[in-house]
Amino acid sequence: MNSHENQEQVKRRRVFYIPGYDPIHPRRYRELYRSEGAAQSALSGYQISVSAKMGDGPFGWHVHSEQDGTEVETQIQVLVWSDIVRDSMSNSVVATYVQLVRTAWIYLATGTFRRLMRLRKGPVIAALYPLAMLVFQLAAALAIAWGVWKGGSQFFDLFAIAPAILTFCLLLRWFQKIDNKLFAYYLMHDYAYSASLKGETPAALRKRMTEFTELIRQALATDVDEVLVVGHSSGAHIGVSVLADVIRSAPDTGFRPALSFLSLGQVVPMVSFLPNAKELRTDLQFLSVQYNLTWVDVSAPGDGCSFALCDPVGVSGVSTESKKWPLVLSAAFTQTLSPERWQALRWRFFRLHFQYLCAFDRVGAYDYFRITAGPQSLAQRFRGRSSSKSRIDIAVSKHRTVML
Repeated sequence: MNSHENQEQVKRRRVFYIPGYDPIHPRRYRELYRSEGAAQSALSGYQISVSAKMGDGPFGWHVHSEQDGTEVETQIQVLVWSDIVRDSMSNSVVATYVQLVRTAWIYLATGTFRRLMRLRKGPVIAALYPLAMLVFQLAAALAIAWGVWKGGSQFFDLFAIAPAILTFCLLLRWFQKIDNKLFAYYLMHDYAYSASLKGETPAALRKRMTEFTELIRQALATDVDEVLVVGHSSGAHIGVSVLADVIRSAPDTGFRPALSFLSLGQVVPMVSFLPNAKELRTDLQFLSVQYNLTWVDVSAPGDGCSFALCDPVGVSGVSTESKKWPLVLSAAFTQTLSPERWQALRWRFFRLHFQYLCAFDRVGAYDYFRITAGPQSLAQRFRGRSSSKSRIDIAVSKHRTVML
């Protein structure tokens, strides 16, 4: 049990938000929190306001909230790795197609893709989408270029080759230019980065994670009531490893503030199922048995970009008899969003993947703004709750080795 599970109220909190694979400046998360927090507070009847961050450190903001008659001060900081993401995203069309072939081979040859198909269909389809879209773009460019060559070859057989090649190259560049609407290149870079070392953490990210660990350790030494780490999408498995390192660094002393971990829309199996992900599997196993931590994993079957309700420890095949975490809960979009709102969002797959950070017009137990700015710790809010009956926790991964 978390040593602070029985504390009366949280009045001061530190939140560390770990984004997924996102090259955008973290200010967008501040503006999202500001706008959606205002919307949720208006719907739920509490007060919440956002202001500039106090003190040094990573990009963030300050939140003042009054909920259930209690004033709460929260400092939210974004643990930024967007620069690493940008550096990993090639601007070359050719390099992206090389990534496509290499990534597809890794997932197929290691047996990982076949195992992932036994879980939710949504994220598997999402993984196939960039491959199919990029192949379609290549085929379309080739077909149109062939038409240009064929049309001109009747008169200028040799001279028609140059405009055909030019057409082919310009079309591929045009497809890349409109990727802000298609997301094929973006998703390809995402999956390629995860698979680049067959699940092993890249050196640049490992170094950044060490910095994250130190920031959280410092926060645990301050006069706050809760330190909450939020990991969204790919940020969830980063959070697992960072928190495992935090706890290992002080295994016998415990923590004065409540230590909490909220994973949202996780895609852990995309990495943990790969053969070289021994470190991540070790961290999953380690974190799942800790008593000085509360870990709640929230996802929704309506989110086609996450492995909804898949216990990341269980499906990775590293559960033990001492397993305590995570508590796997559904955000139940079809129930927590009105029919009108659900209809407006259900085909906007990437927007739904961020719904966990947004307002719900029929909010249930999961309320991002009560969790991050309310008077209850994560342990208090979900005390006595059981995991969703739809949870998938059978061991599916072929690769289950851990570090000894």
